[in-house]
Amino acid sequence: MTDAVENLIIEHLRHIRGRVDRIAEDMGDIKHRMSSLESAMVLVKREVSAGDETDARQQLALDRLVDRIERIERRLELIGN
Repeated sequence: MTDAVENLIIEHLRHIRGRVDRIAEDMGDIKHRMSSLESAMVLVKREVSAGDETDARQQLALDRLVDRIERIERRLELIGN
């Protein structure tokens, strides 16, 4: 092979290596960002779960209050049996 062809091949290989290095760096950044997103999603899921738990507790308390009000109304004969 001639020097010109070898130099052209080496130039292309350097260019390819540079692009691969940049892609590898970008992939590292993407992995880091994905990890951050996954962590954020875990926090969101916890908050949603806590909200669901709060809703359930509030519904239970409301149900108990309704039962108490109905008992009071029956005792005061405000509603029929």
